[in-house]
Amino acid sequence: MPWFGMDIGGTLTKLVYFEPRETNRREIDKETEILKNIRRYLTRNSAYGKTGRRDVHLQMDNVTIRGRRGTLHFIRFPTSEVGSFLQLARSKGMATLLTTIYATGGGAYKFEEDFIKEVNMRLSKLDELDALIAGVQFVDSMNPHECYYWEPNPDTTTDNDSPPYLEPCLSQYVRKPFDFSSPYPFLLVNIGSGVSMLVVSSPLDYSRVSGTSLGGGTFLGLCCLLTGCSSFEEAIALAASGDNTTVDKLVRDIYGGDYERFHLRGDLVASSFGQMCSADRRAKVSREDLARATLVTITNNIGSIARLCASNQNIQRVVFCGNFLRVNPLSMKLLSYAMSYWSKGALKALFLEHEGYFGAVGCLLHYESKSDKQNCTENAQTDR
Repeated sequence: MPWFGMDIGGTLTKLVYFEPRETNRREIDKETEILKNIRRYLTRNSAYGKTGRRDVHLQMDNVTIRGRRGTLHFIRFPTSEVGSFLQLARSKGMATLLTTIYATGGGAYKFEEDFIKEVNMRLSKLDELDALIAGVQFVDSMNPHECYYWEPNPDTTTDNDSPPYLEPCLSQYVRKPFDFSSPYPFLLVNIGSGVSMLVVSSPLDYSRVSGTSLGGGTFLGLCCLLTGCSSFEEAIALAASGDNTTVDKLVRDIYGGDYERFHLRGDLVASSFGQMCSADRRAKVSREDLARATLVTITNNIGSIARLCASNQNIQRVVFCGNFLRVNPLSMKLLSYAMSYWSKGALKALFLEHEGYFGAVGCLLHYESKSDKQNCTENAQTDR
């Protein structure tokens, strides 16, 4: 089989495929026509069925795994479409190939029998957090531009001692690369359907310190209920053009301006969805405003917990990843602004280019560690 790794999450399934570029004559002769067809299908298409997508912009060339150079491809589809994915895989002949694939995420347990039944494939399950950390460290080592942050454009800053109001501040943020070559310690905030927060002190020293059930799945679920949207992309598009101040109650709505004693600016959210207690306001609110308020609510909650965890652990670098951040620069800018503002500049919010694929990469890498162990065993037996 070609090399795969899978992360079957609560909302989205992530698949990474390593395509070796250097293939010798013996391997070409050994590779069956079915495997060649699978390779061609995966690498020559960017869409699979109605919902499967290959993120071509994330493709990594000249990657070395197990001493082989090749290309990493990144593919995703909604976990609700696992059945359709398996039918597609079966139609490509995968059911005739008895094999094992390393997988993580809750779906590796939930859909295990379906994989065996439909495509004759067994899932060897890996710990979710182990795979995540391994994937982050590997991808960052291979991609010098993996880590980045957002900061206000210095050309648009004012001489006013107080920071600019939130909306102008977000529109003026620009993306910049960050040198992550000496990262430890850092707080890793993985935002999927829910959220896990891990303190990473070294490549092998990490632990989960907190989390929240209010994550990307919450955002999408609430948006579907409140706006009638049907996809994450649609929910993000609605939020991007909305105004949460028609939905949220701000500090100025309560105090008439800033709450100076506690240094709370008037444009800060005091009560998420607090304006929706009024029937008149509910009648006037738009779908876009509801989506924006939902996004701000979820993002602020994640940022607040992350800031407290970082403060408790005496950590200055907070790294956010996960598919909640896909096509979602608004949340990244909100997190950047909030982390810096509430910590008085002590905390920096960092982000990763490959967002939610790290668990799948960690599973792919397990082939490498397993191969190393097998080689050591075979060499020891040969020595005897």
